[in-house]
Amino acid sequence: MAQITIYLPDDVESKARKAAKAQKKSVSRWIADQIKHNVTKSLPQAWIDAAGAFPDFPDVAELRRGYGEDAGRESLD
Repeated sequence: MAQITIYLPDDVESKARKAAKAQKKSVSRWIADQIKHNVTKSLPQAWIDAAGAFPDFPDVAELRRGYGEDAGRESLD
């Protein structure tokens, strides 16, 4: 397993320590998990290449035709 040194602002280090503690992980394990998640969360290239590959696929307006108007929504403010 590789080792790496990183430099974090004090406030970021504090937040990372709190997050790791909340998840009952070491700071090292928590940071490794965050990096792993962020470098592997993209879609497979084949999926990206397939986007838009169906020229006869209906657009949003066509898909929603006949559904009527959306219900009113509460403000989040």
